[in-house]
Amino acid sequence: MQPAVSACFMLLFVLLCVLGILANGFIVLVLSRERMRRGRLLPSDVILLSLGASRFCLQCVGMMNNFYYYLHLEEYSTGLARQFFGLHWDFLNSATFWFGSWLSVLFCMKIASFTHPTFLWLRWRLPGSVPWLLGASLLISFLVTLLFFWGNHAVYQGFLIRKYPGNMTFQQWSRRLEIHYFLPLKFITLSVPCSVFLVSIALLINSLRRHRGRMRRGGHGLQDPSSQAHTRALKSLVSFLILYALSFASLVIDAAGFFCSQSDWYWPWQILIYLCTSVHPYILILSNLRLRGGCRQLLLLVRGSQLA
Repeated sequence: MQPAVSACFMLLFVLLCVLGILANGFIVLVLSRERMRRGRLLPSDVILLSLGASRFCLQCVGMMNNFYYYLHLEEYSTGLARQFFGLHWDFLNSATFWFGSWLSVLFCMKIASFTHPTFLWLRWRLPGSVPWLLGASLLISFLVTLLFFWGNHAVYQGFLIRKYPGNMTFQQWSRRLEIHYFLPLKFITLSVPCSVFLVSIALLINSLRRHRGRMRRGGHGLQDPSSQAHTRALKSLVSFLILYALSFASLVIDAAGFFCSQSDWYWPWQILIYLCTSVHPYILILSNLRLRGGCRQLLLLVRGSQLA
């Protein structure tokens, strides 16, 4: 890849991260202000606040990580910096995936219209269990981080000791570790929250299909408030699903080392990895009444200051 093209991708990555930091910071600011004013938040807003905070920190760590990579390319892949940034990034990335899954589950429980006793029990219990779910997500993320830290530390120690099984070189040994340790670990740890996310979307789609069938049999139109709420929720979750799937696939492939720091496609791949955390906050702002109102107030304030 030409240096000019690589530089354009790098600038695009920086722009994407800055936009994501602004959007996630806005979500955290609005919901934190609401928490201070009212003394409490709705369960969905608590998850949204946690998701915004984790994404904000994740993108800040990601930008610092990539800036260090750009300035210290030769020593990055085996140095202590990889362990330092990886320690924070793995924890925040795992927490972000779990928070996003719980947000979709709560969204599904709120909108779906099943009458099964188990579903009704979950709908009743889930809002009060949000703090426990968030705490469990942080604990799982901490354990996942320890597993990744052990692998990164093994790579660093192998680079220093220069002793590997068989007659392998360091590159061959680290490549084997990526394929047989990092890739399965990344796939398993991300598949669990991703499966929870997919189940919630499947339930919502099934609820919408059954609701529309009942409306047709009853001779009613499909534009009743319940159908509209289903449709809006489904559109929001499908857009999240596309970004979520791209993020999941890019992270799993990245764990295999196909687009390492020396690859010409490093910066385009980084854009794909951070696409969900940068774009989805804007979808959340537009679909959330409180966040949309805060954005409108901010725009009016900026316009008023310009007129003044």
